[in-house]
Amino acid sequence: MRYLIPILFAGGLLSACSSTIPQLIKEAPPGNIQVKEAQQSPDAFRNAKVRWGGTILGVENLPETTQVEVLARRLSSNGKPIADSHPQGRFKVALPGFVEPEEFPKERLITVAGTLLEVAQGRVGEYPYPYPIVAPDSYYIWPAERDYDYAYPYYYDPFYYPWYYPYWWHGHRYPYYW
Repeated sequence: MRYLIPILFAGGLLSACSSTIPQLIKEAPPGNIQVKEAQQSPDAFRNAKVRWGGTILGVENLPETTQVEVLARRLSSNGKPIADSHPQGRFKVALPGFVEPEEFPKERLITVAGTLLEVAQGRVGEYPYPYPIVAPDSYYIWPAERDYDYAYPYYYDPFYYPWYYPYWWHGHRYPYYW
């Protein structure tokens, strides 16, 4: 009985630290088909399991589905798209019914695990483009990353204060006389 409270406390801490990323997103399916492969051989990969991710480009609401256009990027080991990696093509995610476009903000990172339905012809500007269409089993929109603008040296050195260094008038060098 004496150990019950620490055990419950430790269990609460561990559950608070658990990830909300779905397991399908974390693990690549067998074969790990890429967007370019699906575009080049659409019939060979129909109904294959895929895990793709990238940057959201836009959302289009159709009568029966909502399609989210994604610029594919390379994925890290946990399934997160690497934002500064080279683009690997485009694909669309077909969500059933109506989805509010604001739930998929432009320029956010998304990872989708699902089934490759088909490769449909679309357009990028005036250029005809083959879009692989994925029916998602699971998807994850990654939280927005914030860039912080640190001003040197105040945020890099927590002990930087002119009065902290007794020899600040020597350019932050201690006067060694040997």
